[in-house]
Amino acid sequence: MRCALVIPSWVPEDIFSSKTAASQINYWQPLGTLYVAAVLQKEGHDVRFINGAFTRHQDLLEQIKAFHPSFVGIYSTTFGWQKAKKTAADIRATMGRDVFICAGGPYPTAVKERCLQDSGTEFDAVVYGEGEYTTREILQRLEAGSGLAGLQGVVFRDGGSIVTNPERPLINDLDSLPFPARELLGDSNLYIPPPATYRRKPVAVLMTSRGCNRRCIYCFQLDKERKSGIRFRGVDSVLDEIEHCLRQGYREIKFIDDTLAGDYDRAMQIARGIKDRGLDFSWFASACVNQVDRPLLQAFRDAGCWAILFGAESGVQKNLNAIRKGTTLEQIRSAVRAAQEVGLRVSTPFMFGIPGETYEEGLETIRFALDLNPDIANFHAITPFPGTYLYDNLDKFGTVTDELSDYTYQGAAFVPFTMTRDEILKLRQLAFKRFYGRPSFILRRVLELRSLNDLRSAAKSARSLLWLFAKDNLFSRMKQGPVS
Repeated sequence: MRCALVIPSWVPEDIFSSKTAASQINYWQPLGTLYVAAVLQKEGHDVRFINGAFTRHQDLLEQIKAFHPSFVGIYSTTFGWQKAKKTAADIRATMGRDVFICAGGPYPTAVKERCLQDSGTEFDAVVYGEGEYTTREILQRLEAGSGLAGLQGVVFRDGGSIVTNPERPLINDLDSLPFPARELLGDSNLYIPPPATYRRKPVAVLMTSRGCNRRCIYCFQLDKERKSGIRFRGVDSVLDEIEHCLRQGYREIKFIDDTLAGDYDRAMQIARGIKDRGLDFSWFASACVNQVDRPLLQAFRDAGCWAILFGAESGVQKNLNAIRKGTTLEQIRSAVRAAQEVGLRVSTPFMFGIPGETYEEGLETIRFALDLNPDIANFHAITPFPGTYLYDNLDKFGTVTDELSDYTYQGAAFVPFTMTRDEILKLRQLAFKRFYGRPSFILRRVLELRSLNDLRSAAKSARSLLWLFAKDNLFSRMKQGPVS
């Protein structure tokens, strides 16, 4: 069967301020979609991937029409749902009822039948949860001419009714999945993280595990109760996929596990395995500050890791407790210090608008970030994505906009009862100005310039920094919907 897997068209300004987009924009490989594609290919289907990040809407429609698929799967985040609906409607208008159109991704997984209720008859079904085997079975049913009744992980239309089938159990044997179909991406050099967060191109993303056993209120997990905890791939499978990526020409890998150090001994085995196999690539990862120590970080460095992200989130312990981070300020300081001592570049995201946070506490977070002095810091607005604890309990914590396009970490979609939206946006701009405007930071960056890529990244960052100082309320110029 001909299958088109589609990400709707979008532009950086849909997410970021037009003045800072150049230094913030990133194009991650859509790993979930590529896993689905690999499973379908293994079943013998003809799969085409079309990424709207690099394709205008009309061109995307023309490519789909020329391919003439029988099945179209459309990926959607929360902020991208309106674009997903338009894409589905335009495909339907072009191809009629000859094509089966299905929605999948984080937003459809979170709200399920609401997607079909909200979209007329554009979508025939929704895949929720892990989509690899669910999508495979949908195609088996379509080819057999049978309905979707009872198919786990699917919401579908049955005449004038919407039927929600039982959820599909999570995949425990992750090693049974084929490697993601990265060959469908086309030009792999298009898929890069933000400037200054990678060293070599092309960059692949890779997951060594799925799930998380932590309970942060802003994080969406398929297993809300965390009953299954983290599901780990075998170390050999991970190393084999790394070698597969290197054979495909990738020179850097971003490990996108929620925390690569969720199992300390396994993380150490991966690092040592990379070194033992003599694999030549640079890599960076994320980890929780209370799951690492200097020996593990040194092992990462020895295996080619050059950067690590620690989710600091706040400089006020009360607010770390409020988001159920499970970490302390001292653990953050210790992890950052240890990583920098072994030669890793450290990135620490922070967030403003935490439930119960005050403007003064936001200023304290900025002071903490300056004192912590990581190599890169980011400052987000906490966002209650559908499916998170924060979203499910909004009435306890604050208000939220009714514009799904605001759910981007950038525009303060959520406002706690203890702050205003203007205060959150002011804190974000102030934090960037104070952190990146320090003469000591600028001098350090100049002294670290080593390549043309470093120079280009520095130029983009400099332009964004100038706008931060030149424009008041820079982030508030982003589109905002009314508060509900």
